[in-house]
Amino acid sequence: MAAAAVSEAWPELELAERERRRELLLTGPGLEQRVRAAGGRLPPRLFTLPLLHYLEVSGCGSLREPGPGLAQGLPQLHSLVLRRNALGPGLSPELGPLPALRVLDLSGNALEALPPGQGLGPAEPPGFPQLQSLNLSGNRLRELPADLARCAPRLQTLNLTGNRLDAFPAALFRPGALPLLSELAAADNCLRELSPEIAHLASLKTLDLSNNQLSEIPAELADCPRLKDINFRGNRLRDKRLEKMVSGCQTRSILEYLRARGRGGCRSRGKAEGPDREEARRKRRERRKRECGEGEEAWVDEASRLLLRVLHVAENPAPLTVRVSPGVGDVRPFIVGAVVRGMDLQPGNALKRFLSSQTKLHEDLCEKRTVATIATHDLSAIQGPLLYAARPPEDLRIVPLGRREVKAKDLVRQLQLEAEEHRKQKKRQNVSGLHRYLHLLDGKDHYPCLVDANGDVISFPPITNSEKTKIKKTTCDLFLEVTSAASLQICKDIMDALILKMAEINKYTLENKDEGSLSDHEADAIPGQVPGPRATPGAEQAGSAPLVVEQVRVVDEEGHLKVVYPSKTDLDLAAAHVTVLR
Repeated sequence: MAAAAVSEAWPELELAERERRRELLLTGPGLEQRVRAAGGRLPPRLFTLPLLHYLEVSGCGSLREPGPGLAQGLPQLHSLVLRRNALGPGLSPELGPLPALRVLDLSGNALEALPPGQGLGPAEPPGFPQLQSLNLSGNRLRELPADLARCAPRLQTLNLTGNRLDAFPAALFRPGALPLLSELAAADNCLRELSPEIAHLASLKTLDLSNNQLSEIPAELADCPRLKDINFRGNRLRDKRLEKMVSGCQTRSILEYLRARGRGGCRSRGKAEGPDREEARRKRRERRKRECGEGEEAWVDEASRLLLRVLHVAENPAPLTVRVSPGVGDVRPFIVGAVVRGMDLQPGNALKRFLSSQTKLHEDLCEKRTVATIATHDLSAIQGPLLYAARPPEDLRIVPLGRREVKAKDLVRQLQLEAEEHRKQKKRQNVSGLHRYLHLLDGKDHYPCLVDANGDVISFPPITNSEKTKIKKTTCDLFLEVTSAASLQICKDIMDALILKMAEINKYTLENKDEGSLSDHEADAIPGQVPGPRATPGAEQAGSAPLVVEQVRVVDEEGHLKVVYPSKTDLDLAAAHVTVLR
């Protein structure tokens, strides 16, 4: 009787065992009650599925600890996602060792500390020798484990945003501790000091320490050889000039200033900064002319605001609608859409930044497209309403990005051949790029697609978009879609993150128009074409010009509403520098 009760309570586990599945997602309204009945833990039977590579348990307010047996029972786990639960204040027992784990997401829980025995795993030998991405954002951590670097020596991405940290452990920055770490995000904490030892992070490319309590930025930061993107907004720095620079200057300018300050020292600072100071004066004069006499202080204050304005369906004379065909429910059932107007992708590297941010979201939040897929389109090339449907591979035709029109069946076969050839040439065991996502279509009799009113397929998730709706430098109005086989909430969370990133990129572009010019290859992207008028006249004069986010309704075949985005509960952003006008 007891075994039968377990089977009834956890049919997903019985199905995963019977079908020898490698991926398992536990979510939904019934999960909370079942976990509560199991004592706030995951059921022990879950840890008898040794073939699992991907496990996600999310949105369960009664899950307080994973429970014993995870490390021993799931030795092949590559991705473990335990976000938006109630894990905390520690992890008992600790999670590791998990020798094959590459992605660990513990965001949105109630973790306060991760001490030995109640944390991630052992340091000797490393509990996570292959871990590449660790997400601890949205918890209550006041300190990090001192042995984190020894526990996960191959870490590449570390997200600590939205905790209560006041310092980094010294061991995190010791020479050779994290040689592969390329992204460190610790915004919205209580950090008071950044050690000069951060220069030992030789692979660091992105650093976000915005909205902390830092008073100084060490000059040694400029010694990070690969650093490309920094964010120190929202810190009250002693050096007021530097404080203004972090709000309105490119990373390169800030690093040059830090480098000059460190090289010149306090006594020779005036001499070292002479050319910079003159350049700043010139830019101030140009800004004053452009802004009709307004001073630099007003410009900085205005530019520091980041605005999003939501346009409701009732206010929109021509809202875009997505109709969902019943057949897609068995393939990739969840879709969320939004229209964003007012992007400026023409100056400098704006388009490159936008496309790179989308790629990064695919790698991180979308878990390499296994959880969800983003597609972005030039709205001017789309004729609504749209249809989200599923078609047999031999009937689905699309003009993929950078290719000629082809049947989906032939495209997938072609990509598989390319993947194998590429793998042989590089002498690797794994494939890269787009080819990594082909396995997501294995065993599918129908492929999902998004079709416009002209009958053109504009999206084939999770593989590619259409060349017809490709984003260009002249694009200012975009249609965004996020699709998933996992859950609707995941689609919304990823759409929130995408729109926030777009707003940050747009504000950065507007702030730095006068500080850079088009790179050679970007200038050649639209030969002989004069930039046309933008959708938001005057945006160049106002760093605070909002992006407009138009609601998109998703309906069933009878026209009944399935979801509208953004709703009142969407875009509920915790970032202090964002204002959403509804």
